[in-house]
Amino acid sequence: MKNIIFLILLLFLYNCTINKVVHHHGVHNLEKKQEKLRINETNKNDIIKLIGPPSTKSSFDNDVFIYIEKKTSSSRLTKLGKKKLLVNNVLVLEINSRGILADKKFYNKKDMKKIEFDTSETSVTYSKRSFIYNFLSSMRQKINDPLGKKRIQD
Repeated sequence: MKNIIFLILLLFLYNCTINKVVHHHGVHNLEKKQEKLRINETNKNDIIKLIGPPSTKSSFDNDVFIYIEKKTSSSRLTKLGKKKLLVNNVLVLEINSRGILADKKFYNKKDMKKIEFDTSETSVTYSKRSFIYNFLSSMRQKINDPLGKKRIQD
């Protein structure tokens, strides 16, 4: 009986690691890489060569590249394996029509706590009889009475 308890305890301790397991998502060392980018000097090809393809792309007036870096680690056994956020960096690069870096914004974990989001809510403005509903009901009416001779009963 003592051997079984000792064996279970040994297996349990053997599976526990002393080193933290760090899960990494996105671009590694984003803070160091963004320091090498120069506004009005670096072009789109240099950015992709240095950092890689962006996590998200957007194009309105200028191209916007968004890079994300996130590191999480499992916390102690007392916290029951909850993930702890170690690093959360976001880099927003705005590229002009010539392909040159026009603006660069870097946000870390502390900066993101300062960002204020709009709290207003948008309302839904559709009704039961939307455009689609009216279109489909008129199609149904034309299928049921192609010549328009049947009376509509209310």
